[in-house]
Amino acid sequence: MAGREKLPPSALLNDNAPVPQLTRFLPDEPATLAVGAALAPGLEPGMVIFLSGELGAGKTTFARGVLRGLGHTGRVKSPSYALLEPYTFSRLYLYHFDFYRFTNPRELGDAGFREYFNPESVSLVEWPENAAGMLPAADLRITLRVTGLGRQLEIDADTEAGSRCLKRLSP
Repeated sequence: MAGREKLPPSALLNDNAPVPQLTRFLPDEPATLAVGAALAPGLEPGMVIFLSGELGAGKTTFARGVLRGLGHTGRVKSPSYALLEPYTFSRLYLYHFDFYRFTNPRELGDAGFREYFNPESVSLVEWPENAAGMLPAADLRITLRVTGLGRQLEIDADTEAGSRCLKRLSP
């Protein structure tokens, strides 16, 4: 896939220690929605985005912001029970996954979700660690952590497509 080339290790590491390429403090839900919406225009078909963080860290809120940024005005449900919520836009298909309930990475194959990870779609994946080794490589890895009264956002781009998308958020 064009744009899925991995970045060289020197672009990902600083002094041999992983450093997030973008870090922001998000004081509230509107800030989380806004950064998700700001990322949305940079999404390209074929991208895979991992959303990590503990329960209540804001992963689904961030995904809601992305969807709002793409023009979705309807309800955005957490896919915790259904595992997948599909959204279709004029320029792409977006699949929002939640693998919180997976107890074995092989459940991804059993659920029949592999076909959704393709060059025509964007996949937002909550709890990617629960399907470790079974998912395609991420273009962006987004981590949200509860800190004080807000959230700490960290984003890493692992591919050229991810790097192009991340540049839209850089000041």
